[in-house]
Amino acid sequence: MKKKLATCFICLLLVATPVRPAEKTAVLPILEIVKAVTKKVIKAIDLRIQKLQNKTIWLQNAQKQVENVLSKLKLDEISEWTQKQKDLYRGYYEELAKVKSIITYYQRIKEITAKQTKLVQEYERAWNLFRQDKHFKESEIRYMEKVYTGILEESMKNIDEIFLILDSFTTQMSDLKRLEIINKAADQIDANYDDLTMFNQQNVLLSLQRAKTEADVNRVKEFYGIP
Repeated sequence: MKKKLATCFICLLLVATPVRPAEKTAVLPILEIVKAVTKKVIKAIDLRIQKLQNKTIWLQNAQKQVENVLSKLKLDEISEWTQKQKDLYRGYYEELAKVKSIITYYQRIKEITAKQTKLVQEYERAWNLFRQDKHFKESEIRYMEKVYTGILEESMKNIDEIFLILDSFTTQMSDLKRLEIINKAADQIDANYDDLTMFNQQNVLLSLQRAKTEADVNRVKEFYGIP
């Protein structure tokens, strides 16, 4: 992907059409889709975590009650009944461990989704600035749009992976397979974010290179928040 972005940047440098008019290109249509789907994922994860946390509290309380009963019994007292309590306690413990494991998965998925949100925010920030930068031609802005659309489309595929993970908790998918999908989605989101930030940095550098005076350079730095 980095080679593709480098090629994109070279193409951007080679564009040679007149400076675009004052009217700016609209926000990419795919952006609203990405934002809506990301919000949906976050909401779904939060609801599931809340339910599991409530279940955790219930299991911990039930486990504690059984534990208290067992601690008051002598080993030779009603042995059959005592064994049932021990089995019940063990069942609560195993279920609690399972619930906590699922919560850990959900927290990891939430971290991945948060990176997706960060990617969208970084795109919006940069896109709004580049569209106002007079150092870029209209054709260059259109080219940026194609690159950004590609990155956002790739990030949508990662969201599809996250939905697959969420659905996996209602199927017989193994923990190993589930973890494999989670790690794959995380790596892809990181790669998409890195591609986006690298492309943004290249465009800022290009704007600085086109500044003709020191005052213009300072304006560009101030515009992009460069110290």
